[in-house]
Amino acid sequence: MDLQLTEEQELIIKMAREFAETEVGPKAAEVDKNHRFPEETVARMAELGLMGIPIPEEYGGSGSDYLTYVMVVEELARACATTGVILSVHMSVCTYPIFQLGSDDQKKKYVVPLAAGEKLGAFALTEPGAGSDAAAQQTTAVLDGGHYVLNGTKCFITNGAYADVFIVAAMTDKSKGTKGISTFIVEKGFPGFSVGQTEDKMGLKGSSTTEIILKECRVPVENLLGKEGDGFKVAMAALDGGRISIAAQAVGIAQASLDASVAYAKERKQFGKPIASFQAIQFMIAEMATKIEAARGLVHRAAWLKDHHLPVTQTSAMAKYYAAEVASWCSNRAVQIHGGAGYTTAYPAERLMRDAKVTEIYEGTTEIQKMVIAGSLLR
Repeated sequence: MDLQLTEEQELIIKMAREFAETEVGPKAAEVDKNHRFPEETVARMAELGLMGIPIPEEYGGSGSDYLTYVMVVEELARACATTGVILSVHMSVCTYPIFQLGSDDQKKKYVVPLAAGEKLGAFALTEPGAGSDAAAQQTTAVLDGGHYVLNGTKCFITNGAYADVFIVAAMTDKSKGTKGISTFIVEKGFPGFSVGQTEDKMGLKGSSTTEIILKECRVPVENLLGKEGDGFKVAMAALDGGRISIAAQAVGIAQASLDASVAYAKERKQFGKPIASFQAIQFMIAEMATKIEAARGLVHRAAWLKDHHLPVTQTSAMAKYYAAEVASWCSNRAVQIHGGAGYTTAYPAERLMRDAKVTEIYEGTTEIQKMVIAGSLLR
């Protein structure tokens, strides 16, 4: 595996890092405190060409690759985890699946504006009774002439109140279990589509997480993504890519935890010297740095496999599982290193700790990742 970056890749990542440090990071605490979706940041990402990094230029993207994209997600999440997940969901589980699996007409109609950042994407699979168990879907899609009529409620939908385009999973034949699930490209303006309640979350407070309500929602037949009954495959393929970018988000949170810990350890004095001189602090920082590098390596390998069209399910699950645990572990240690100050909002440690936890839950819990890894080894 050769991860030597090209000059173009390095320029994109450098631009993303500078943008994250100068424009995204300074707003992170305010976005969190006010539960504010950073619309102006999303608009700037579109201006900078960050909303369609791995999409070819002919479809409105930057023409780069998945590796560059996940490295950009890490840079954004390092500055603001909310911003990282907005891009992750927009690209990994909406724009990219349409690009990979959609018809030419679907690509022209949806991928072009999504990749250009003119529209924002989202993914609607989870329901109140169907989280890890996707086969328990209750949302239905019934063919009626030139439309499918969708009925049901989705929950925990990232970008929900601000997205323009959604990939929605629904049952076209309940008797077939997962083989009866189909996926549809749904626009927020379709009749019968509405946004329900917004969740008040523990972390990622600037990220819009809502219900999506489909009540006699009429979706044109040409908006079926893939074939009828292929929805579970479409969703799992989308999650393979989504898990890599969420793992990158987790690495960004972990790196921010390390950055904050190093800075504070050099600044804070006890017993007449900086706490950075104490071995207990040094050991925590050394472990954080090592775990982060290991997690980052898994993320980059998974992205490289995806770019080379090689099997990625096992590696993406490993990256998601390990990076999420590293994010939680590192953010916990960051609070500990900060001591009492880490338990206050005066420093970023407490926000990083809250933001890190969800990486162990969404895009498939840690337990689901272990099932995927074991299943790939034992089949």
